[in-house]
Amino acid sequence: MPSSKTPNLAIVGATGAVGQELLLILGQRTFGHGTLRLLASARSAGSTAGDHPIEVLTDRSLAGVDLAFFCAAAEVSRQFAPAAVDHGTVVIDHSSAFRMEPDIPLVVPEINGDVLDNFDATTGGIIANPNCSAIIALLAVTPLHRAVGVKRIVISTYQAASGAGAAVMRELQQQVHDHAAGKPYTQNVLGRPYLFNLFSHDSPIGSDGYNQEERKIIRETHKIWHDDSVQITATCVRVPVLRAHCEAINLTFNNPLSERDARVLLSEAPGVKLVDDRDANKFPEPIDATGLDEVLVGRIRADTSQRPGLGLDLFVAGDQLRKGAALNAVQIAERLVAANPVTVAQHGSGNK
Repeated sequence: MPSSKTPNLAIVGATGAVGQELLLILGQRTFGHGTLRLLASARSAGSTAGDHPIEVLTDRSLAGVDLAFFCAAAEVSRQFAPAAVDHGTVVIDHSSAFRMEPDIPLVVPEINGDVLDNFDATTGGIIANPNCSAIIALLAVTPLHRAVGVKRIVISTYQAASGAGAAVMRELQQQVHDHAAGKPYTQNVLGRPYLFNLFSHDSPIGSDGYNQEERKIIRETHKIWHDDSVQITATCVRVPVLRAHCEAINLTFNNPLSERDARVLLSEAPGVKLVDDRDANKFPEPIDATGLDEVLVGRIRADTSQRPGLGLDLFVAGDQLRKGAALNAVQIAERLVAANPVTVAQHGSGNK
């Protein structure tokens, strides 16, 4: 077993957009670690990312790994995460596979990171990373909820190509080139024009008319807040922006909250940056949020259709690949290691 306090790491899905962003963030932060193993499907084996070779993911790949970031599809997590836990590995999973399991923490460190302080890492386990749109929204809304109580949330998302993965990002870029060349748009991934277009989020729609992304926001908010009484509805739309999601959020409060007090609360909230200049008409934009750790919050104004103080509108922008995915996972790992400095770095022996 590793005897140092620096855990051995692995990234599953290392060649995807989130995996690549996670690798970048690990190089930027002071999160010390031992070995780093990059894992992906057989078609990526033999390639490299930086100085690291890409290995094929198998049931034995995570033997000796203390912390594994899973950045692949839900079916990959369902297949390989239990095997990783059997090796004593702590899995931080980006997919939706385990988020709603009652015994698996769903964590945004700025909001409910305290659950990690009591997480038993001695025999491995799974921690779920929430949906990107939920993370971005909750960083802005939770400080207000804690102050006066949120009764109802109406969210409309404007989601970038980054949320659909590297292949969709490349297709949007290719359609820009196609347009400039006067050629028909390449439509191999989404099967529709993406440039100069927007459309309902490309996830399955249930019999209730809600798509999967909308249901994730609703259900995951309830779980993170431990409060099913909050009324939530969402409409998720894909827009032709390369990176960083935006959201228009309408809130109804249990108790009055002024615009001024909301600004004070948000200015002090971790992971939030105010961009709310009415005179200059400057508010959150995806181009400004790209590459930032913080979620930008602005357009803070009273909802005049509601009783004074009981309604507020916000507009937010957050980098889906960064805080909406990879950074949140690294922050989970940092807090977990801080709470269990020796345990996390000593249990992944592969001998369980």
